[in-house]
Order: sequence, then structure tokens, then C-alpha cells
Amino acid sequence: MHCPAGLLPVVSKGLVWRARWKHRCFRAACKNDKNRRKRPMNLFDTIRNTIVPIHKEGYVFVAAFFVASLVLGWIAEPLFWVGLVLTLWCAYFFRDPERVTPQDDDLVISPADGKVSAIQMVVPPHELELGKEPMLRISVFMNVFNCHVNRAPVRGRIVNIAYRPGLFLNAEADKASEDNERNGLVIETRHGQIGVVQIAGMVARRIVCWVKPNEPVDAGERFGLIRFGSRLDIFLPSGTQPRVSVGQTAIAGETVLAEFAATKGPVISRRN
Repeated sequence: MHCPAGLLPVVSKGLVWRARWKHRCFRAACKNDKNRRKRPMNLFDTIRNTIVPIHKEGYVFVAAFFVASLVLGWIAEPLFWVGLVLTLWCAYFFRDPERVTPQDDDLVISPADGKVSAIQMVVPPHELELGKEPMLRISVFMNVFNCHVNRAPVRGRIVNIAYRPGLFLNAEADKASEDNERNGLVIETRHGQIGVVQIAGMVARRIVCWVKPNEPVDAGERFGLIRFGSRLDIFLPSGTQPRVSVGQTAIAGETVLAEFAATKGPVISRRN
């Protein structure tokens, strides 16, 4: 395109100004990035990166523990410090950390933090309506120091939710699956239906479930919580291969518990 001679100085001057402006912006960005790299991490940054958020379900409990600490401190000063320690434990109990969940429809992810307490073929609870044939059951036991936010083990759709009142036996005992208070979910996946059962324990007195029938869920999505010690049972179709061993520590939303339609057998583990 031909430019009139009278406009050449103006155009040239504009191009030079624009180039200088870009150069100044580039230098400023490099300087800021360099300063960020050189800036030492202070105590506030360390605390902010270390503290895990508390789930909103725990706000009222943390507040109640703190108020109780103040009352105990009014009675006797040493009791205040005991109450403060319990308040900090309560805040720790209701922590809700972020998790990085594998997005693979062939994998079953742990719905709970805790210890894998059982891997066996068991007939699922009748209220789940999953039939009378044995299914692979993987149980994860949560003690009072584990994170108790529960996450969906697979991607799918909630087709059934069944609550059943019961006892409050030790959740690690095998009979707890039949006798204890529990809340079961059935999730429809491309590999068939699976069951996830929240089981109350000796201390746990409240099972919380946030999802509803016909709602879709993604693997790793939060769906519930059990207060103060409990267990989760996962019922999987025949042919699913375990990818954990009894006694192994599981992390909700991250640990692979099993694999659908796997060609290789279960893993072999060694305890050191």
C-alpha cells in the first residue's frame, strides 16, 4: 500500500514510539518476575500455604469447642488449654484439602482417607438393590485423625440413595457393615452399577450426604461427610481387579482402589 510522503514522518515516529513502549513493558515484566523469584518466602506465606481450609460443616463444631474452652478456662485455667487443644483437633478433623483426581473411567478412586481394612467378595446390602450375587467389597476405615470428607469414586449418575438406621459398633469390625447405621449410594457407570456405603462408627453419630438421586457426579467430587470416626464400603462388579492391599493407606480422591475390566490380576504388595 502506497503511503503519501507527508505521512511518512508521522508513521515512522508512531512505529518507533510503539517499539519503545513494548520494550519498556517487557523490561518491567522481567524485573517484576526477577523480584518475585528473589523475594524470600515470609512466615505469612508459609502459614498460608500450609493451612488447609475447614469445611463449612465444621464451623459450628469448632465454634462450640472454642466456647467450651472459654467456659472451662473460667473454671480453671489449665482446662482452657486442654479445651484449646481439642478445638485445634476439631478444626483439623474438619479439614477439606484439595485433591488431584485421575480422570479415567476405568479406575475406581478411594472415596475416603484411611486404611484399607478389607478386600473380599460379599453380597451387597439389600437396600442398595444391587442383587444377591457377591460383589467385590473394598472397605476403608477412617479414624478420628483422618480427613472425613467423602468423594465419589467414579464418574456417573446417582440412581439410588438408601439410609438405614442401626447400631454404633466399632466401624473397623466386619459386622459393622450389617449392623451399624449407614447411608448407601448407587452410582450408574459405563461399567455397571456400583455401591458406596457410608457407615457410622462408635463415635460417629451423624452421616451427611449432599447429593440427590439423578444427579451426575465426577470422580473425586465431594458428596458427603461422616463425623468423628467411621468407614466406607465400595461394592464393585465382578471382574473388577483390586489395586490396593489390606493395611494400605488410602487418600480420598487420589488413591486408585481398583480397575474395571483389567486384563492383569490384582497387585502383589510387600510390607516393610
